[in-house]
Amino acid sequence: MICLVGFMGAGKSSALSVLAESGLETLDVDARIEERAGCPIQTLFERDGEAAFRELELEVTLEALADDRLEAVALGGGSIGSASIREALKSPRHRVIWIGIEPEEAWRRVEGSARPLARDRDGFDRLFIEREPLYREVADVHLPADGRRNITDALPTIRFMEHLPAGSLLIWATGDSGSYPVIVGRGIAGPSLAVDAPPWSLPASSCVLVTDDAVGGIYGSSLPPTIGTVSIHPGESSKSLTVAEEVLSEMARLGTSRSDGVIALGGGVVGDLAGFCAATYQRGIPVLQVPTTLVAQVDSAIGGKTGVDLPEGKNYVGAFHSPSAVIADVDMLGTLPPEELAAGMAEVIKTGLLAGGTLWEQIRSLDRGEILDRPDIIAGCAGLKCDVVAADERESSVRAQLNLGHTVGHAIETATGYGLYRHGEAVALGLLAALRLSDADDLRQEVERLNVLHGLPVELSPEVGVDAVVEAIAFDKKKTSEGVGFVTLETPGNPRTGVILPDGKVREAVEELVR
Repeated sequence: MICLVGFMGAGKSSALSVLAESGLETLDVDARIEERAGCPIQTLFERDGEAAFRELELEVTLEALADDRLEAVALGGGSIGSASIREALKSPRHRVIWIGIEPEEAWRRVEGSARPLARDRDGFDRLFIEREPLYREVADVHLPADGRRNITDALPTIRFMEHLPAGSLLIWATGDSGSYPVIVGRGIAGPSLAVDAPPWSLPASSCVLVTDDAVGGIYGSSLPPTIGTVSIHPGESSKSLTVAEEVLSEMARLGTSRSDGVIALGGGVVGDLAGFCAATYQRGIPVLQVPTTLVAQVDSAIGGKTGVDLPEGKNYVGAFHSPSAVIADVDMLGTLPPEELAAGMAEVIKTGLLAGGTLWEQIRSLDRGEILDRPDIIAGCAGLKCDVVAADERESSVRAQLNLGHTVGHAIETATGYGLYRHGEAVALGLLAALRLSDADDLRQEVERLNVLHGLPVELSPEVGVDAVVEAIAFDKKKTSEGVGFVTLETPGNPRTGVILPDGKVREAVEELVR
């Protein structure tokens, strides 16, 4: 049974109507409540109070969830406040779809309506904050707002989820250039790639596999047959125009056509490089991202940013090219060296800082290595990335927040020739600098503690010159005529983008890393 949950105004009723039009037997719980009460929900609230409404809601909802005749149900926005309902939703026969929405948009949709819990904005916002972690707890699928359109696009993949291991999670990513699934789970890469007609219309047999020598040796043989394999040397040095030309030439020699695609099997370097090659080969062919590192699963494989480095700066050449799908198999993280897993934690910490709320509380409480047992947190990080990209695919506004810690981090990578620090290690240092630039001393101290806990650096090697890092910052590719805009963060969940800071303050933040 498909169970739709979400806050007021998210579009559950619209999504339910799509499911009904597709031939499913559906029920809107609110409509059934009104039928049984013999009056609108507003009247029930006013006449008998919220407690009486919740009692009836519990009764009707549990009946619906136990009804084998029903194939799709839309639950009331507050029903997940009941522990009994949350427990019932855990049944393996239920596929719980959370239709998300931002509080500002939700208020715009319901303000002035007859909804009894949408009378004042402060109370409305408190409810939103209280309920969001409960939606996240019960959901197998996260769709962004606009339920009718997104349920239509995502329904084939939602149905496909029945063939994947239990506990698999789906985030539906959207943007101006299209939508695609991000699937997170254990042991999902093989089943996802083995089907002849996957919902994203890109079977492995029509793809070239691009990987690196390390990952390909571990997982390459376990994947279904492809057109052929192109393997690169591991490491940031392979993110270059020279290697991109080699990959493109090999794709041509393999006979790759415009109707074929690319599977990117590897970490951020492979994903960025393979995505760039897919974006440019014969003016663009599809790419399926199968990220095998933590940093790629929570960040770089999602959002369609592809590219290679120049000596002058990181990711100076690239293209926006959304993937057909992202298959994040958490089991693949088990073979990562400890240093690579630690590097990925820098992006996890960054995402928690940007999200604030429950996700930040979960991340700041993780023990070292515990992320391997928390697909839900990996999915939560991926979901934040999807939400931000949906709002700003081309990085013209809010997507810039994802660069928290990256301006200084990228400069450290450039200044050291991409050889001394892994990307995540440089970002870990960049986060400390960004929080110093934010005058967030207590938060900087906590992130320093998290860096130490997870095996990330807190000091810049003395052999790295401060002048070289500061000079690299000045060449940041996001620089405008006004200067380099930094992302600052005074409190978790409240980033500011495009902040122009005095050169002296920037230098001091970098110098502090050396001390």
